[in-house]
Amino acid sequence: MYKLIALDMDGTLLNSKKNISKRTKEAIENARKNGVKVVLATGRPVDGIESYLKELQMISDKDYAITYNGALVQNVGTKDVISSTPLNKSNLIELYNISKELNVNIHAFTEDKCITPKMSKYTKVESEINGIEVDVIDFHTVNDDETILKIMMIDEPEILDAAIKKLDKDLYSRYTIVKSTPYFLEFLSIEANKGQGIKGLAEELKINKDEVICIGDAGNDLHMIQYAGLGVAMENAFEEIKKEADYITKSNDEDGVAHVIEKFVLNKVKEA
Repeated sequence: MYKLIALDMDGTLLNSKKNISKRTKEAIENARKNGVKVVLATGRPVDGIESYLKELQMISDKDYAITYNGALVQNVGTKDVISSTPLNKSNLIELYNISKELNVNIHAFTEDKCITPKMSKYTKVESEINGIEVDVIDFHTVNDDETILKIMMIDEPEILDAAIKKLDKDLYSRYTIVKSTPYFLEFLSIEANKGQGIKGLAEELKINKDEVICIGDAGNDLHMIQYAGLGVAMENAFEEIKKEADYITKSNDEDGVAHVIEKFVLNKVKEA
């Protein structure tokens, strides 16, 4: 029996209109009524998922969220931190210097805001998606003890892809580097990823990995799909994610999350 379901948001839980469908909400509600813990596992900051947590009524002290791609895991109701694996200012400056060499835009997340040395198209996208404040500042003026939860190189897909090819291979041994969309490349602590975040939460809740379902679509979902007892890729997922998945569900516009819950948790399959 599955006891924990971890859901990516963009491209997975949310359809292309950034909504949660009625069928998906009903499936999640029924899973929870059957004692299954459902958590959002996202690259978004905490503020960026608050409205969805309220919509799903997952705001009690028995609810949890995995944010910043696993860099922060916390109790939604109490705000108690289960785990936090941040970066620091030296990481910020290193990656900022690399971004200048590669001529790509960059921003980063502290505990309460997004910071960037220059406002760009995709920082505006990030701000609008998450409803989060953006400060345009010189990264060198950031406090030495500032907590940096994640750093992102952001640009047009063709520019970002060219930059990725030029990244020093050593960076991959010192950071978790994941591509969450064609225009977002995310840098986390080497100890942080969605898989580690879910593993830590499962251990906190005394749930075995074989009792965990993880559903996602993009590069930042790879670790959790590999960790899960049942790793699920959306039909609209990156091809490399599909290759690692145990099961491929329907797309995010065809209630793929609901299909998984109905098939593997509720033991019924409702046709679209």
